[in-house]
Amino acid sequence: MRSLAILIICGGVCWGAGAGSRVEYIGGTLEQYKQHCGGSIVTSDARQFHFQAKGSGVTIPYDKINLIEYGQKVDRRYLSAVLISPVFLLAKTRKHFLTLGFTDENGNQQAMIFKVEKGDIRTVLASLEARTGRKVQFQDDEARKAGKG
Repeated sequence: MRSLAILIICGGVCWGAGAGSRVEYIGGTLEQYKQHCGGSIVTSDARQFHFQAKGSGVTIPYDKINLIEYGQKVDRRYLSAVLISPVFLLAKTRKHFLTLGFTDENGNQQAMIFKVEKGDIRTVLASLEARTGRKVQFQDDEARKAGKG
């Protein structure tokens, strides 16, 4: 029984590690993806960035990435305040956005914008900086604090 529990835990850890960071593709120049489609990004590959959505994926060599930008959008929880309690007006939600600029195999400039999960954004930014050798550009001071924090 004990070894079964260990096997289940290890299997879950290994499965989660290979899955990458869950993201939502917000938009960009790649026509094969619909706006707001879900997927995952993988930055653990030493040579290439991977984005995988339902049925298709794209791989970008790190040396082709020429822009890494991070920003946030902060919203108040108005619907929760109206439906549940006015205390929710004090609460804020932060959405984390990653923009990648890169040149494709034809030398054309391309861009992809992702909404990244809160728990993944720092790891993704650190990995991209390390792999590409480029610094993250922050949209404002709040994004800088959250991205470096």
